[in-house]
Amino acid sequence: MEEISSYKTACAVASVLDDKLAKDISILNISQVSVLADYFVICSADTPTQVKALTEYVRDRIKKWFNRIPIGEENDLKNRWNLLDYGDVVVHVLHREERETYAIEKFWNHALVVKPEEWAETAKEFSEYQEQ
Repeated sequence: MEEISSYKTACAVASVLDDKLAKDISILNISQVSVLADYFVICSADTPTQVKALTEYVRDRIKKWFNRIPIGEENDLKNRWNLLDYGDVVVHVLHREERETYAIEKFWNHALVVKPEEWAETAKEFSEYQEQ
């Protein structure tokens, strides 16, 4: 199995979140400004149940498509902020109120933003894996 780039992984994650109606999806390329990861994928959800469901769906799809499991996972007990750490890509699924409070994008405002049309185009190559 060929190694998938962190960019393509981030795009695939964003596409999965989009398929499941996550809100305000953004990808930040933090590779030039941090050693934490190459990309952050951030999205909002309206309810704690949706936060949990989105997180589980991403974990399931990335394992199925790329045979990758997170090296770390964090979540608060109320499912207001869940995190999946794949090493090169960190996925943040936040309740919309937490997203406003923590303002990750503002903190990382020196990171490069991957435009939605770019990640959507890149993620198209994974559509063959998607189950209809």
